Order: sequence, then structure tokens, then C-alpha cells
Amino acid sequence: MNRIKLFIPLVIFVVLATFLWRGLSIDPGHLPSALIDKPVPDFKLPNLQDLEQQLSNEDFIGEPYLLNVWATWCPSCRVEHPFLLKLAEQGVKIVGLNYKDENEPARQLLETFADPYHANVVDSDGRLGLDLGVYGAPETFIVDAEGIIRYKHVGVVDERVWRSKLAPIYNQ
Repeated sequence: MNRIKLFIPLVIFVVLATFLWRGLSIDPGHLPSALIDKPVPDFKLPNLQDLEQQLSNEDFIGEPYLLNVWATWCPSCRVEHPFLLKLAEQGVKIVGLNYKDENEPARQLLETFADPYHANVVDSDGRLGLDLGVYGAPETFIVDAEGIIRYKHVGVVDERVWRSKLAPIYNQ
């Protein structure tokens, strides 16, 4: 009986080591979305550039686009901004989702650093973000011409991410 007690710490160590090994093998940037292959949730929200104008998911159906979740309070969003400008110059349609942000600072940021967005949806209370399963900013969704979400990327979009993950799906 005393010999069995000697193996208890070894068993505990093996179990913990297995959990740690499994945890290290998970990609922290891959957060699955329940909305993949489902339509963008219905919304009717203000346009950042003209708050009187309401935008809806119907306004963007017809061609594929990137739905980019961003905010002025997000430092990583500023890091990805120059690359989004480059994508927009190449003809990639990008719709911004200004997430839990203040309108005037958001407009000023786009005036100062240029605006890569085809349109910008104001989600000041975060409801659309909640419906999309947004964890924070930046996040980018690939939406096809029928308004179906095909991919979700959490984190900064840069040249490497675009070429290896997003462009192949966007160009399908």
C-alpha cells in the first residue's frame, strides 16, 4: 500500500504534463466562430461619416468584402491600418465596424491617417460585435458576395496573414 502512494505524485505529474502539452499546441490566434458559413447578422446602424445615414447588412451584398472590427482605443488597429490602406488601393473592399468607440475621434483618425474603408458602421454599444462573436479589436471577417461569413481572423492583418490565410479565401 505504501508503494502505491509513491506513484501518486508521478501520476499527477503525467496528467498535468499532458494538459500543459495540449495547451501549448493550441494556436491562440485561432478562435473558432459559430458564424462561419452563416449570413452576417441583420443590423441597421449609423454610417460613421454621416450619422443620419443607416447602413445594413443588405447594403454590402453583391461582392465579397472584409469586415474589419476596429477602434481608436485599439493600438493593434493602428498597426494594421497601413496594410489595410494598401489592400484598399489594390481594390479589396473593406467595410469597417467601428466597435465601442466614440464617433469624433474615429473620424479624426481616418482623416489623419487616411480611410481604407468602403463604409464604416458605428457599433457604439457593441451589439453587432456581440452578434458576430467579437472578442475585441482588431478582428476581420471575410464575407462573400451573398453576405455569408467564410472566415474569421483575430488579430492584426498584415502581409503574411493576407497572403497565407485571407487572400486564398477572399479570392475564391
